[in-house]
Amino acid sequence: MKKALKIALRSALAIVILAVGAIMLFAYKVTHGFPVSYETEVPVITFPTNQKAALLFSKSTGYRHGESIEAGKKAFDSLAKKNNWFLYSTDDGGVFNAAQLAKFDIVIFNNCTGRLLNDEQQKALQAYVSGGGSWLGIHGAGDNSHQWPWYAENLIGASFSHHPIEKHLQQATVTLNPVTDSLVVKGLPKTWQHPDEWYVFFDNPRTHGAHVIYAIDGQKINPNGNILFVKDKDFGMGKDHPVAWYREVGKGRAYYTSIGHDASAWAQPTFLTLLENELKRSGTK
Repeated sequence: MKKALKIALRSALAIVILAVGAIMLFAYKVTHGFPVSYETEVPVITFPTNQKAALLFSKSTGYRHGESIEAGKKAFDSLAKKNNWFLYSTDDGGVFNAAQLAKFDIVIFNNCTGRLLNDEQQKALQAYVSGGGSWLGIHGAGDNSHQWPWYAENLIGASFSHHPIEKHLQQATVTLNPVTDSLVVKGLPKTWQHPDEWYVFFDNPRTHGAHVIYAIDGQKINPNGNILFVKDKDFGMGKDHPVAWYREVGKGRAYYTSIGHDASAWAQPTFLTLLENELKRSGTK
């Protein structure tokens, strides 16, 4: 009897240790990603004449929002056909070179997470945006897994802290903010309802020169991100909680929205209009 009890206790302890280890490994992957391989072969791309060109990049080395990424690919493909854009979709970082980036009107990070590009590719994207290009990041593109200070400071314009854990997806009223760029807000409703994983940032992007397009009332969601040994993620951003914004980066522009954790966002007409407006705006750089 005692032997059986010891075996049971050891088995239970082993299960607990494995579970904790798995959770810690997952947390590390979310923040840092696993060892990354960088694609360096330059792809062959035939750019049509007289068409806007968009680069849809969907690589992730951290947490992969698989369903949302695939829904995003379909949505951008539909938007491209609707507006007669050329859309180049890839998970391959080889396209991040100065010569090819210069031919795109906008670069889209479709829920990209983790370290994605090598040093030279990062420099190419930085030069592209600073020199007049447009960049659009969706949801996971704004987390803290990218390990690239310039990216967080310039393309996102805010430092990611956490997302709610206790209540993962939460319904919120998304409210339009006044901005001077009429193209960005064309056709957008003043309010709409949407459930999402509302990212919490340490700082409000407004304080870093961002023009907020949509925000939610952060006091009406539960922002608690505490889990296991993490006990300091029980705060939110307050009443003014931006969820979509743009900012000037050199001669270029960066757009970001924290909306888009799962595929349901891509079924929201307002979300698609928001993204379509941003793509149309990129043609006026």
